[in-house]
Amino acid sequence: MWDINIKIAHTALDWQCPHKVPSLKNSMRNMPTIKAMHITVVDHPLAASRLTLMRDERSDNATFRAALADLGTMLIYEASRHLDVEHFDTKTPVGIAQGTRLKNPPIIVPVIRAGLGMVDPALSMIPDAQVGFIGLARNEQTHEPVPYLEALPETLAGQTVFVVDPMLATGGSLLHAIQLLAERGATDITAICMVSAQPGVDALAASGLPVRLVTATIDPQLNDDAYIVPGLGDAGDRLYGPRNIDL
Repeated sequence: MWDINIKIAHTALDWQCPHKVPSLKNSMRNMPTIKAMHITVVDHPLAASRLTLMRDERSDNATFRAALADLGTMLIYEASRHLDVEHFDTKTPVGIAQGTRLKNPPIIVPVIRAGLGMVDPALSMIPDAQVGFIGLARNEQTHEPVPYLEALPETLAGQTVFVVDPMLATGGSLLHAIQLLAERGATDITAICMVSAQPGVDALAASGLPVRLVTATIDPQLNDDAYIVPGLGDAGDRLYGPRNIDL
């Protein structure tokens, strides 16, 4: 199996770890190590309240989109914690202060279609980031990803990449996207997902790909249709309405 290094996001608001996360680590303690993957679970009252709105079946598309935008901003904030910065002098009305900016802003890569909802929150926090696109649809019979779009720089060598997708279920779509990024030379990839399922986390950790995970929660299982339980349903449908594409 594999070892998973779990980090809990700490800020001035004192974020704490959900009980199930340490139990996951303990359950794997005696298993042979193949690959370590860093996971940050953002456990915070404001994040939890937005996630609750997204889970609630009564939330309409507008409510869901607004909650996703807020939660996306929080996750991007945490994912950016250790980005390289550079300092410079900036003039204030009364003197000189040390300014700070990102040295090399990441490229944001949404997995279309649900990942599109996380682009604006990411750009609100990192306005000088570039954006690439990977289009994947889920075959509802096989539950496998069906690629239909790839719009990325020719090379991603030396580039930090944030791949954003609200849901990490089986891991099939996200692994396909990360493999595309790795094939273009990316070695610093952060997957930012709002709801992750344990099977998808396991698949990501076992892949050996150069990725870390930032998520708001890890749900325990998938149902027979490969939806996360308890999850929040189909994020793409709840953002934009039913998908009308035959695969």
